[in-house]
Amino acid sequence: MPSSQLVLSDEDRATLESWTRSSTVSAGQRERAEIVLAVADATSVSGTARTLGVSRPTVIKWRDRFAADGIAGLGDLPRSGRPKIIDDAQILAATLEPPPAKLAVTHWSSRLLGKHLGIGDATVARASARRRSG
Repeated sequence: MPSSQLVLSDEDRATLESWTRSSTVSAGQRERAEIVLAVADATSVSGTARTLGVSRPTVIKWRDRFAADGIAGLGDLPRSGRPKIIDDAQILAATLEPPPAKLAVTHWSSRLLGKHLGIGDATVARASARRRSG
């Protein structure tokens, strides 16, 4: 599809331009907005890729997704892989309960809690770190 066929409504252009200036959108979302804006401004795929430091297939992917689905097409699709079996709230709730007496410890460690919950100790540590930073 030639870039001249990518036409933005005023509303879409305003939304995409606000994404490029926003500090609250993800870097990926900002990059996608920049790609679509550049292509809509009749910049070639190669020129857009060169200017933004991305590959040609990346430009083509986001141009085509926007052409097919509009702004909604620029969102992340669900990732493959096993879904989470436990969420951060469950991990944090478990830390508030004392370890079982049979473990003969007074406090949870990341490794011990992970083994008790059937998850990796790194998952426990990440949940704990998110709680401290957020």
